[in-house]
Amino acid sequence: MTVEAEVQRLYDTMIDAWNRRDAAGMAWAFAADGSLVGFDGTQVNGSKNIEAHLAPIFAHHPTPAFVTLTREVRTLGNGTVILRADTGMIQQGKAEINSALNAVQSLVAVRRDGRWQVALFQNTPAAFHGRPQEVERYTADLRGAALKR
Repeated sequence: MTVEAEVQRLYDTMIDAWNRRDAAGMAWAFAADGSLVGFDGTQVNGSKNIEAHLAPIFAHHPTPAFVTLTREVRTLGNGTVILRADTGMIQQGKAEINSALNAVQSLVAVRRDGRWQVALFQNTPAAFHGRPQEVERYTADLRGAALKR
């Protein structure tokens, strides 16, 4: 398996854990000193803190599921890889992507202790202020990805 495929699998594992509302599973993907920057700007450092942050969210909120479209996986050198993906979210009980929740996700992975781990995961809103045609294009691409899953 290529390095890029291994990092894609790490990302897919993390997203799958989110979609299953599994805080421990999502935190497992992170390095012990990994960092998460959430959609609203919340910053959490350390895999244990990430699990503690996510557990009550999953327990008390109907979190939407991610639909992802990886745009880039690139080796930076020295056991470091960046992955960038376009994402949308489908709220529980709905079939359509909520374009207000579209985001660009960036993941920096490092190879430690014999496995790839997330050093940084950032979820940035893809609002495209004042450009509704870009929101629609972005959402249409994600609809295509959703149909493939």
